[in-house]
Amino acid sequence: MFDNNVFIEGSCRNVEQSGELIGYELGTYITYYRGIPLSMVNDIGVKEDGESVPREAIRCSVDQGEYWFTLDEMETVSSYAHKWEYGEPMTVRVLKKGGLSKGTHQIVLTVNVRTAYIPVPLEGSKERTVEI
Repeated sequence: MFDNNVFIEGSCRNVEQSGELIGYELGTYITYYRGIPLSMVNDIGVKEDGESVPREAIRCSVDQGEYWFTLDEMETVSSYAHKWEYGEPMTVRVLKKGGLSKGTHQIVLTVNVRTAYIPVPLEGSKERTVEI
């Protein structure tokens, strides 16, 4: 239903820190019609050119990069301090030395969340061709 929200077009870019490429980032909007605490994010998955990115390499931020959380840390994040609001992007960072190589890549982003009123998790997935 909200699959077009999952991977924000034009949001994929390499990330540099201290002069070194440490990975890449993509943006996503929530696949629900209202906000949720980060602890209600079941899973986020990334596939890069057909290969699944290890869960341990994924970090997420809902406050423009001030605080970064692993997927495991998000399970226990305080609900009042860090909430993913509808219409506000979450940044998904993939830690990968050297980032994405120059050229075209197929990236698939999958977001799976729990909600207060729906008994099954909502999952959305979007594949995009990105140019670095």
